[in-house]
Amino acid sequence: MLDQIIDLIRKNAGGAVINNPAVPNEKNESAIRQGGNSIIETLRNALAGGRLNDVLGYFKNGSSGNHDIISEATVNYSRDLQTNLGINEKDATDVATKLIPPSMGQLANRTIDPDDKSFDIQDIFNQLSGGRTGGLNIQNLLSRFGAGNLDKDGDGDVDLMDLKAMFTGGGASGNLDTAKGFFNK
Repeated sequence: MLDQIIDLIRKNAGGAVINNPAVPNEKNESAIRQGGNSIIETLRNALAGGRLNDVLGYFKNGSSGNHDIISEATVNYSRDLQTNLGINEKDATDVATKLIPPSMGQLANRTIDPDDKSFDIQDIFNQLSGGRTGGLNIQNLLSRFGAGNLDKDGDGDVDLMDLKAMFTGGGASGNLDTAKGFFNK
């Protein structure tokens, strides 16, 4: 997955990295690889932090408007360019702003495009979670994301308690029928 994301970033890196005098030529490849790492780490940290709704929302609507996940990845990449490659703050912010939002928009669009098999949502989530989402049908969750909020206990995140609420009928709108819908596809 990392190599695929790096290839996607490389295709967008022309003006932001390769033809940018603020990024020394000998650091171009490192800057591109760092972009891929920043995207993956941002998604991984969001999932680890219980922000399943945010990650699903990004993949569902990634290229339409601003999204917190894209903003976080942009800030993280800017910081990484400063820390790891010694690029000053202004230039790093400029590079990040030009490179990360379009690359992440394309990643989301290609992931949800049924005709594009280069990015698989299930594979992405399995890799981001270290294989812990292998038993979940992520595509089904993604398709249901727009139909209703997955935060069944109303605490601002989607976690094990929300799945429990779906089974037990607890939480604001959880019920067994909703849970059955997740697993009967």
